[in-house]
Amino acid sequence: MATTLSFFTILILCTLCKPTHALFLTFVNNCPFTVYPAILPNTGFPVLEKGGFPLSTFTHRSFPVPNQHWSGRVWGRTGCTHTNGKFYCATGDCNNRIECNGLGGATPATLVQFSLHHGHSDFSSYSVSLVDGFNLPLTVTPHEGKGQCPVVGCKANLLPTCPEKLQMRYPAGHGPVVACKSGCEAFGTDELCCRNHYNSPQTCRPSSYSEFFKHSCPATFTYAHDTSSLMHQCSSPRELKVIFCH
Repeated sequence: MATTLSFFTILILCTLCKPTHALFLTFVNNCPFTVYPAILPNTGFPVLEKGGFPLSTFTHRSFPVPNQHWSGRVWGRTGCTHTNGKFYCATGDCNNRIECNGLGGATPATLVQFSLHHGHSDFSSYSVSLVDGFNLPLTVTPHEGKGQCPVVGCKANLLPTCPEKLQMRYPAGHGPVVACKSGCEAFGTDELCCRNHYNSPQTCRPSSYSEFFKHSCPATFTYAHDTSSLMHQCSSPRELKVIFCH
């Protein structure tokens, strides 16, 4: 009888102490060119995958998120060249490095923001922002999550329709359009940048430039005090896929 009780006690304890499942981040490149994903942790969180790597066409890379909580941002770098010992990307460049290792990227760029939890407090949030402009079609797709786990992002390629005043060309001035600037970056006014008097939800309003992004990509943030049209209460996703181009 004592042996039976000990067995069930151990079984209950093992059930309570069972480790939580791993949460994986996966990057998928469906673009017809190599993308260099970049990863920047928020303060106090570790750099993942050295902060950046090349991802060839129609390939993917997957890795576990460490610890029980990680937050940061992700973007894709395009037009990258590595010649004569020098590395540079036309968009999203992080100080001419393949591995960003904690460095931010140049704007404009399509940006993913993550606050990931796995464990006892396991609600994860994720969003795609065009507040700093656009350089790549990009979506975030959760897998096996419970609750409200929408696919968010921008599937449309906005480069062909980018307003002339927002166009970023490479080489500058005469090359093809490689990114679409935000109104703030293009004009630098307090109103478009939501600075000073305009830095509140009441005074920071959408502009014709942010509306250009919102019209094609409604499931994104397009100006500083924009609000999401999609609710996020995603519990225990096993994987979050960042998909470049669809």
